[in-house]
Amino acid sequence: MSEAVAMRPDTAARRARLRPALDALGLDLLLVTSPPNVAYLTGFTGSNGQLLVARDPTGDRLITDDRYTGRAADEAPDLEVVASRDPGGVAIVTVAAVAGDRHLGVEADDLSWSAAERLRARADERDVEVVATSDLVEPLRVVKDDHEVALLARACRVTTTALEELFAQRLEVGATERDLAVWLERRFVDLGADGVAFPSIVASGPNGAVPHHAPTGRPLITGDLVTIDCGAAVGGYHADCTRTVAVGAATGELVAVHEVVEAAQAAGRAAAVAGATAGDVDAAARAVIDEAGYGAAFVHGTGHGVGLEIHEAPAVARGSAATLVPGTALTVEPGVYLPGIGGVRIEDTIVVTADGAPRVLTDTPRSLRVP
Repeated sequence: MSEAVAMRPDTAARRARLRPALDALGLDLLLVTSPPNVAYLTGFTGSNGQLLVARDPTGDRLITDDRYTGRAADEAPDLEVVASRDPGGVAIVTVAAVAGDRHLGVEADDLSWSAAERLRARADERDVEVVATSDLVEPLRVVKDDHEVALLARACRVTTTALEELFAQRLEVGATERDLAVWLERRFVDLGADGVAFPSIVASGPNGAVPHHAPTGRPLITGDLVTIDCGAAVGGYHADCTRTVAVGAATGELVAVHEVVEAAQAAGRAAAVAGATAGDVDAAARAVIDEAGYGAAFVHGTGHGVGLEIHEAPAVARGSAATLVPGTALTVEPGVYLPGIGGVRIEDTIVVTADGAPRVLTDTPRSLRVP
């Protein structure tokens, strides 16, 4: 894989972009507990990590347990590391030492109700007010920096390389959906991925009518269309790519459907330019499918943001007002699903650019082919 990736992201700059939100909400400290948000703001990738973000950068702390202190020092060298299995307690004690009203922000979308109630009760004992926050870090993650785009590109290159090998070597009559999914995911690792971005979808014949079909022992037969939706994960970043291909000579309605979906996907990609909205991308793809008479069979949005999570902002869906700016990474994945017959979906991971057409990270053939 040839994509260059910088040694470390500038996580201090990312935290600096978050700090105005603390000021706006009157927070002395924010306890970040969502693993993708912690990874984004620190570079730490262990399974147990929380971040205290303070108004003063010198007050930032990465909290983990003794299993990960060495890893934390390596991955987040610019942060003081606190070894504790009680991040809420560390946060409360830290805020309690601050003069004034002492407000502690927490990520409400990540904490369970019971955890939040326990934290609030403990905070009351120290005269600390717990403030529920939402979507403070996630909007910062929408626009990818060069480090993130390089990781996305590498994950996508692993994905498309493995897909092309599968089409050339494994897609044949008698192979089962599960066989193909397992082979593909093992190949991702062979090619340098950390693992899979999500469980691979291999949907053959009538199973293609189920958008998120789980692979089964169904063997491929001549004339099947097979939809494969898969992605590798590299450095915490997720690829997402779908192609629909034929096993032997393909006939029937789905051949025409493939042409419609291919045209819709091209229209969606072309609409993904800086200044457009995510809803514009959805509308461009959906118009092609509607005009062909398959609007009712397009049962999901046209795409989603992608990065540290396989589904993140912006939602590429009907009416979405999110404005696309350079660096926005998203998928374009229209599909048509005909119960009892099968389905077609084509998907690319793309990055919006400053100079017109998006950069397509999964740029492999989309036309219907017979491997």
